[in-house]
Amino acid sequence: MAQLHQRTLPDLLRNGLDVVFVGINPSLYSVAQGHYFARKANRFWPCFSRSRLSERVRRGLRVEMLEPHHDKYLPDYGFGFTDLVKRPTANVRDLRPGELAGGDAALIAKLERHRPRIVCFHGVTIYRAVAPALGLTVDHFALGAQAARIGTAHLFVVPNPSPANAHFTPAQQTEWYDRLAVAVDG
Repeated sequence: MAQLHQRTLPDLLRNGLDVVFVGINPSLYSVAQGHYFARKANRFWPCFSRSRLSERVRRGLRVEMLEPHHDKYLPDYGFGFTDLVKRPTANVRDLRPGELAGGDAALIAKLERHRPRIVCFHGVTIYRAVAPALGLTVDHFALGAQAARIGTAHLFVVPNPSPANAHFTPAQQTEWYDRLAVAVDG
């Protein structure tokens, strides 16, 4: 297990992507599997697969449901992945104090360098951690499109797809990816 703490998931980024999904940090399980959102209980892949946002990917890969092993193909369809903190943990509560805020400068620099059209934060926790570095407050925060930008990238916040975020149903999670599709098309 100590060896997993030394590894992480590689960023799946390239210049000019339509959407970069930003997670809090990779789980030890995902790192062991070598794919983003690898745990079967995570709702990312089922909800993303049911959304309009993934139509082009599913058609291109000739699949109805996307799975974790498809992550490496998504940059070819305009989607990328990264994390605020690259250190994997068994649970987000295992992050050290200050790690979330400590990852903001590297994340912002990475996103400014790759210039995606939209940065999609998976959850309020990430957005709140990055907001101060962007000079933002989150007093009246709402999910969805944000007024701020990172470089030229628009910001969008969806619920975290983790099963620990069970107050959002899979249908609601899918609906947020559909809303993101509208932003991508707009």
